[in-house]
Amino acid sequence: MGRMDKRQQRKFSLRKIWNQRYSKKLLLKIMAMVTIFTICVLLILNVFIWTTDVSKLENPVPQPTIIYDQAGSVASKISTSNIEGVSIKQIPSNLINAVISTEDQRFYDHHGINYVGIARAMVKNLFSGGIVAGGSTITQQLAKNVFLNQERTYTRKFKELIFTKKIERTYSKDKIMERYLNQIYFGEGAWGIQRAAQVYFGKDVNKLTLSESAMLAGLIKAPSILSPFKNYDKAIQRRNIVLSLMKNEGYISESDLEKAKQQSIVLKGKKTEDYKGKYPHYVDNIIDEAINKYHLTQNEVLSGGLRIYTELNPRMQNAVEEVYKSENMFPKSQPDRLIQSGAILINPSTGGINALIGGRGEHSFRQYNHATQLKRQPGSIMKPLSVYTPALEQGYDIFDMLQDSPLNIDGYQPQNYDKQFRGSVSMYDAVVHSYNVPAVWLLQKIGLEYGGKAVERFGVTLEQKDYIPGLALGGMNKGTSPLQMAQAFSAFPNDGIMVEAHAIQRIENASGETLGKWNKKESRVTEPSVAQKITFMLKGVVNEGTGVKAQIEGREIAGKTGTTQLPFSTQNGAKDHWFVGYTPQVVGAIWLGYDKTDQTHYLSSSSSGTATVIFKEILLKSGNEVPTKGFDLSLLGGNYIKQLEKKVKAKEEKRKQDNENQSGIKAPKIEENKSHENKKHLKEIKNKNKENKDKKNNKGKDDKKNKVKKEKKENHG
Repeated sequence: MGRMDKRQQRKFSLRKIWNQRYSKKLLLKIMAMVTIFTICVLLILNVFIWTTDVSKLENPVPQPTIIYDQAGSVASKISTSNIEGVSIKQIPSNLINAVISTEDQRFYDHHGINYVGIARAMVKNLFSGGIVAGGSTITQQLAKNVFLNQERTYTRKFKELIFTKKIERTYSKDKIMERYLNQIYFGEGAWGIQRAAQVYFGKDVNKLTLSESAMLAGLIKAPSILSPFKNYDKAIQRRNIVLSLMKNEGYISESDLEKAKQQSIVLKGKKTEDYKGKYPHYVDNIIDEAINKYHLTQNEVLSGGLRIYTELNPRMQNAVEEVYKSENMFPKSQPDRLIQSGAILINPSTGGINALIGGRGEHSFRQYNHATQLKRQPGSIMKPLSVYTPALEQGYDIFDMLQDSPLNIDGYQPQNYDKQFRGSVSMYDAVVHSYNVPAVWLLQKIGLEYGGKAVERFGVTLEQKDYIPGLALGGMNKGTSPLQMAQAFSAFPNDGIMVEAHAIQRIENASGETLGKWNKKESRVTEPSVAQKITFMLKGVVNEGTGVKAQIEGREIAGKTGTTQLPFSTQNGAKDHWFVGYTPQVVGAIWLGYDKTDQTHYLSSSSSGTATVIFKEILLKSGNEVPTKGFDLSLLGGNYIKQLEKKVKAKEEKRKQDNENQSGIKAPKIEENKSHENKKHLKEIKNKNKENKDKKNNKGKDDKKNKVKKEKKENHG
């Protein structure tokens, strides 16, 4: 037994020695591999750092505001801000201490990376399952602002590390602070501390007080939200927090803190310079929309490094601008004053403003916009809104007869443009030829209150004094704009649904945060069948009525002309010319007139020969951006086609009879043209209804086949 024990002990001892010997070797190997790996990583890291270029910090450049079109491509860049660099010696120590207290309390102690802050951020990210926090130092912020985008990925964090280390090895702490304060964005278009001091307080940076320094340091966190121009109380609260942090860090005393809180903040403000860029009229509208809808300031839009995504269609915008540069497209102006005009194109299904122009002649920054800000009486383009839509809603129909005889409504006696009366005319003819008397008569029949409320449903604001019989003809106290009328008419090709017109889809700041986003606002203003009936009649306006000069071969267009009377007596004169035209994909509104109408400054022709031609030319130059597509009038059925066919035949017979009565004298060419257009209009509608009928028949056949297949399958099962 004793010998056996000794043998076992020896075996155990040998195994122990073996294990100790080889485990040490393995451990040494592992340690060597880790050391080599670490050296390689550090070497590679240092290679990256050595080869990284940070010379861009020598020339600070503000970030431009970028305008994107509807496809997400860069359409225009706006940059009006100039960074005024200052040396660290010109920056008050109170300002530097305020920034350190709020942004990086260990700035002068670390080497660019705050490892304690990173560890804290990593724990937060681990528990959240993504990157939600960071431990950025001032050096890291500088690297990120100048060299990197704002995405939160580990790849970007690695790049940030490389740039941070390079900056720390290249510059002293004071130089890093100097470049940081010269690069950072302080809101209101102010890039750099010198511009910030001028924009907010109207003074140079070296004149800033402790209170002002604390306020500027507080803006860095959220310059748009904390701007004292936009939210003074929030800015003061943030300033007080910064002052408290400075006291906690030992930079100021309790007495200094209380004195600074009592100091009054006097905002003087300094605007940025006007911009010179592409699509200035559209950009003007973007600025207005950003200010009025998203509560940004002009400085922020022009110089805030924003990313603004819009509904702009560059080809349409170029088409509008090209047309408006041509003098031949407009009536001849008086030598001392230009005939002005505004045009706007919107997508009826989205409400997106695809293109606009606010005036003729040389553009000036945020000038009066005749497309969006105009307030003028709309003339006959009001008829579909105030009379014919509400009349159709009350049961009137397209070929119902309306009275066209002298009217006297408490002294108001409307006249047709040719000063003639026809006894009675169909609603269709009244719309197509823009007769005034039948429209006023019909408004009286359906009720002035109902007609007025219909106009307001279409988004056109009325005053109580606008509820008069003349509303049928566009009589308004203040008037309306091409924007409002285009938006209103957009309900017709969109089956009665009106979508709010807008230019901006969303706005992001330089950090990629969303400052504003458009939420679709739509309302049903009339029924689909009523909308299609209006389109049916407005197609007639273009095919055979007052809008014939808007015709484009092979394209379906609907629209309404409008002309307003002069405030003084003269022959063949007008104050305003209007045309609102549309296809299934785009609605356009055109206005022409003098800004100030008097006896030597007025329009001498009618809108049928001016605004319609401009609309047509814009569509032609837009090319494939407005695809050829027919209107959906499937809810109307064949009855209207038959009635229109009868009307065309009756006109043909009347024309022949007139020719016979004139003893063989050839009928005027204009009548031949009208007859041709009537037939053409009828043929188009027939073809469209045949297409819709074929689609329905094919759908019925497919449904029947699917039903038979389903029954066979069930029987087989």
